[in-house]
Amino acid sequence: MKLKLSLFAKIMLWFFLNLAIIGGVLFVLFNLQFQLDPNSPLSGASGDRIENIARAITEEMRDQSQPEREATLQRYSELYRLEFSLYTSEGEKVAGRAPLAPPPVIEMIRRRPPEIRPGDDRMPPRRPFPVTTQKTSNPTRYWAMVRVPIYDPGFRQPIRGALLASSDSITGNGIFFDPKPWLAIAAVVFGLSLLLWFPFVRSLTRTIKQLTAATEKIADENFDVRVDELRGDELGRLGKAINHLADRLGGFVTGQKRFLGDISHELNSPLARMQFALSILEERTNQAEQKYVADVQEEVQLMTQLVAELLAYARAGLKTSAIRLHEVRLLPLVEHVVAREANGFNVKIKMPETLEVMAQPELLSRALANVIRNAIRYAGASGPITIAAIETAANVRLTVTDCGAGVAEDELPKLFDPFYRPETDRARETGGAGLGLAIVKTCIEACQGHVSARNLNPAGFEVSVILVGCKDGN
Repeated sequence: MKLKLSLFAKIMLWFFLNLAIIGGVLFVLFNLQFQLDPNSPLSGASGDRIENIARAITEEMRDQSQPEREATLQRYSELYRLEFSLYTSEGEKVAGRAPLAPPPVIEMIRRRPPEIRPGDDRMPPRRPFPVTTQKTSNPTRYWAMVRVPIYDPGFRQPIRGALLASSDSITGNGIFFDPKPWLAIAAVVFGLSLLLWFPFVRSLTRTIKQLTAATEKIADENFDVRVDELRGDELGRLGKAINHLADRLGGFVTGQKRFLGDISHELNSPLARMQFALSILEERTNQAEQKYVADVQEEVQLMTQLVAELLAYARAGLKTSAIRLHEVRLLPLVEHVVAREANGFNVKIKMPETLEVMAQPELLSRALANVIRNAIRYAGASGPITIAAIETAANVRLTVTDCGAGVAEDELPKLFDPFYRPETDRARETGGAGLGLAIVKTCIEACQGHVSARNLNPAGFEVSVILVGCKDGN
């Protein structure tokens, strides 16, 4: 299953991935410290700290006996929480309670500096204290070596030696490496990145979210929606284009509905005259010719029904902005519509007697009548039709459920489109011109509600209407 993330989440994920990469680079540099010069800036001046400790230990051990050297190294080990030990330049241990250094460290001790000639074991007392680092494995341990003079009692000239400091921690308790400056740098990088990225990402995704919501409303025929046009980038241009699109579509749809209403109104008069003339003709024709007159009357009747539906659809759409809603008792209205539209059919009503909604009674009655007629037409013989209503936090949900076969899932989003009929059979017996549910949608939205449809499992079909409740009126 493909993971779906919002644009905001994707950009922020990319941002944190960027920070993770930066952190990874810092971590690699952090671990490279034992392969770099200890006096490098990447080591946080660890060479200076180790060298100063080595100077202090060397001066204190001058002319000390073996037990005194052991005590000095032990004291410094406890003070700095490191293990100090003293070796000759040949790798022989002189003092210190730490275990014998592993071969790589002994090899590091025996490696002579280029300025020292072979066989020269003496070194001047004021010679600098060079620092070298090493990492060993199995177990992992970190070592720092300082070339130091070893003063033996009775000898004026010291011999070359090496002071080892070891720890199982890469930081050496802050002696080998101090992570605090690095953590401070990382915190500053993170804070600046967040400070620069978050407002940009938030502004970008807020605009995209607004544009998405606007296009969804336009798709639902809400052409009054407008988006912010103040941005000077591509999203600002897109917002202007969406606003212009909403204006044009609103004008087209309103003009279409007005045209349908005008045409329907104009057709009513000639159709009425045709029906009147046909009724007179029926009285004056003989038995053999009345069959032809009946056929013409049926065609005129179908035309009259189509014109009436077109007129109802156009009127409901054009009155949307001027409709005033009232408190409507739902149960009496439903009972009246059922008595008029479903006489002789099994219709069950389940709702509280005191339930009220905010609506326009005529439009709500027309919408409910169309839903009930659809249920009777396609599922009246399959079982009872149930009309139920429940009250939620601020709304009322009215449902009309039948026991029919429903419709194909891919046709559900199109059911409320004008002139759409899901059945492939376009014969007259199936009835309707595809305006019934379109009228329902227009009437319900005029009442500031929402209508949807779904198939039930294992069988059945449900039309759900969400209306504004009026608890204070109960």
